This record gives sequence, structure tokens and C-alpha cells, in this order.
Amino acid sequence: MAVTSLRQPIFMRMNIKINKFNKDLDCVVPKYATEDSAGMDLSSASAETIVLHPGEYKLIPTNLIFEIPKRYEGQIRPRSGLALKFGITVLNSPGTVDADYRGEVKVLLINHSDKDFGIKYGDRIAQMIIAKYEKAILQFDDNISDTERGTGGYGSTGQ
Repeated sequence: MAVTSLRQPIFMRMNIKINKFNKDLDCVVPKYATEDSAGMDLSSASAETIVLHPGEYKLIPTNLIFEIPKRYEGQIRPRSGLALKFGITVLNSPGTVDADYRGEVKVLLINHSDKDFGIKYGDRIAQMIIAKYEKAILQFDDNISDTERGTGGYGSTGQ
């Protein structure tokens, strides 16, 4: 009996232009840690160490501008290792970089731990996923369908 191999999906790759926000400063070009990583790592471009005290949040510069294609967004998400090991996460997760934004991408980090956390130049601080989205056309309608869940809100489907 012949063994047939399962074909791996071919991932669509797109070109996205990037540039330095401040041409006089350095930056780390984002990259994917592995071939199958969904998010590319974003790194701090701060020349000085930024200290996040317990409970504190700050914008961390990347010195990067992205030209994201129309109908796509950049989703800024936490790095799981920072969250697990140090209690550091993205405060507005996921943050959105819109296709028409041409300013510096900064990452809003918060320290949920009880210890100071230092962020140096080149430290990986978050990840960005490029995702397609759809625009909704909203219309008022008196005929909203019923469902089994109905109006059950927070916690209504179990723990």
C-alpha cells in the first residue's frame, strides 16, 4: 500500500515596507523566531534602560514605521515568556496598528509583578501579527434572532 504524504499548506507571504521613525537612531528589524511563528518579535529601540516599577505602564519605542496593506492590521500582542516569567504584558492587548498609520509603533507594557523590570535596547518586548479584517455594515433591525444562550453574559456559559 502506497503511503501518501499530507501536503503542508503554502503560506501566503506579503511584502510590508518598514522604515526607521527617527533616521538618526537604530532599531531592530522584527523577525519570526521560527518558520511557523505567527507573530514577529518587536524589540525595544530605547538607548537607555527603561524601568517598569510594579504596577507601572509605559510606552516602549521600536523606532519602526510599518506600511501595512489596506484591509490588514498589525496586532500587537504580549510575549508569553515575559508574561509567565516576569508578569510583563501588553496593556491594551491586542493593540492595533492600522493600515493608514505612519507613526512610530510603540508598545504599551505593564508590570504586573512585585519587582522592577528593566528593558534594554534590543530586548524583545511584544509580537506583531499581520491579520486581515472585514468591515461591518451596521443596520438597526427589530428582528434580531434568538439563540440558546440568549442574553446570558459574563460567566453564563460556565467557568
